[in-house]
Amino acid sequence: MSETAQTVVESPNSTAAVVKVDSDRVLGDINDNIYSGFVEHMGRCVYGGIIDYEDTNGLTNEKGHRTDVAEALKKMKMPVVRYPGGNFCAQYHWIDGVGPKEKRPRRVELAWLNEESNRFGTDEFMEWCEAMGYEPYLCLNMGTGTLDEALAWLEYCNSDGNTYYANLRRKNGRDKPYKVKYWGLGNEIWGPWQVEQDTAEHYAKKAYQWGKALRLLDSSIKLVACGCTGFDKWDIEVTQKLIGMVDLYSIHLYTSNGDYYKNVTGPAAAERGIQIASRLIDLAKITENKPNANVKICFDEWNVWDPVKAEGQYGAEQVYDLTDALAVASWLNVFIRQSRNVGMANIAQAVNVISPIFTSKTGLVLQTTYYPFVLFSEHMRGKSLNLHVTSPLYKGPTEGFTGELQWAQGVEPYIALLDISAAVNGDKLTVAVVNRSKDENISARFGFDGKFKSDIKVWTLYDDDVGKRNTFDEPTAVVPQESTAKFEDVNTKGYKFLKHSFTMIQLTLDN
Repeated sequence: MSETAQTVVESPNSTAAVVKVDSDRVLGDINDNIYSGFVEHMGRCVYGGIIDYEDTNGLTNEKGHRTDVAEALKKMKMPVVRYPGGNFCAQYHWIDGVGPKEKRPRRVELAWLNEESNRFGTDEFMEWCEAMGYEPYLCLNMGTGTLDEALAWLEYCNSDGNTYYANLRRKNGRDKPYKVKYWGLGNEIWGPWQVEQDTAEHYAKKAYQWGKALRLLDSSIKLVACGCTGFDKWDIEVTQKLIGMVDLYSIHLYTSNGDYYKNVTGPAAAERGIQIASRLIDLAKITENKPNANVKICFDEWNVWDPVKAEGQYGAEQVYDLTDALAVASWLNVFIRQSRNVGMANIAQAVNVISPIFTSKTGLVLQTTYYPFVLFSEHMRGKSLNLHVTSPLYKGPTEGFTGELQWAQGVEPYIALLDISAAVNGDKLTVAVVNRSKDENISARFGFDGKFKSDIKVWTLYDDDVGKRNTFDEPTAVVPQESTAKFEDVNTKGYKFLKHSFTMIQLTLDN
């Protein structure tokens, strides 16, 4: 039996599974913030992505916002967007990005070895968020930045007082405060690629003092600690020291591999990372005598990313295939199953940079990974359900994009080939299923506990070629196909899940 948020046992048959679903066995509420996004000054995410100040093709509004991108993003229903990084924030001075654009300094930026014009800054981001209906989440510069600088940014964004930075905001055209709720205490400070990399001990001490000062200025904010992967020694130290100060604990992980099975099973490592980090938080509550501290995981960078195919310095413009879409669906299944522990998750990134949306000067393509995200965001809300799954298991090697996830095979031995989560929202019960078997269909018998109406909706993402992609020449090569089924058939005869496919089944409760 696995230690995930559902019970998994091995099926004796490689092409058969059993799934028991009880609408009353609720794991926890699904926080809508798990469908959040991320915008970084990296590659073409901002310039040429969400905005295009040089547009000559009629794709932007009067503010320079790409309207076609906005339309695609709105279907993803992302409630929160993190900004301005990412690695970028460790050298970013927010004051460079406010005031008249013609007076803003052009800077060398060291995260991605590019230049930053600062034409898009705090006020432009806030304006874009308001237009899109997003809640902003700002990540502070704890690399080259100072506490005074962080306090000034908080004052600029949130203060309604008669003070310098609040008045500077008014001078720049914004009278009322933005009231930014989420503030990140640095990004990946543990990483050797980071400007001003630090030790866990020193970071925790510094972050505690920063958090204390920030809360003195605005007690309403939510602070996000800079964690590692959830399974790193850094996480042990930082959870202990910041348990009484922060509201969310950030962890990051990317998965990808050229091998099919390593690619689609990589998210199993993320699930174990969430579990470990959550238990470390529990341990900190006990050891630091903070039993009522309410700290959730903020998985504020996640995705499928192959840094060989999509090198960060050159914009990380990865073209995704069907295999990658199955991996993304498996990632989202993790967040549903771990709903008790996850308070936010932010797919990295919103446009062009390892993104579900890819633009040109004349249009855009919705990548294969776009569709699982949209289906989950549309239908997998409400409450997460605890399932009992009998499935064939994957027992081969596991590995991330740089080999760092090899441990998952031994630590997470119950990796189901039929990867499943379920949610109930009002009268809708939705089951998300990834058949990770590359070559075999898997027929699953369901045991639904409850009364359901006969008609079932089904969405299937499939192609015979696991390497099939959506391109500008063939933009709809891989898109979900909608169909129907009958509850009586699915509940008695079962349902055949096609090899290497993602399927979503939605039932209606008949109360």
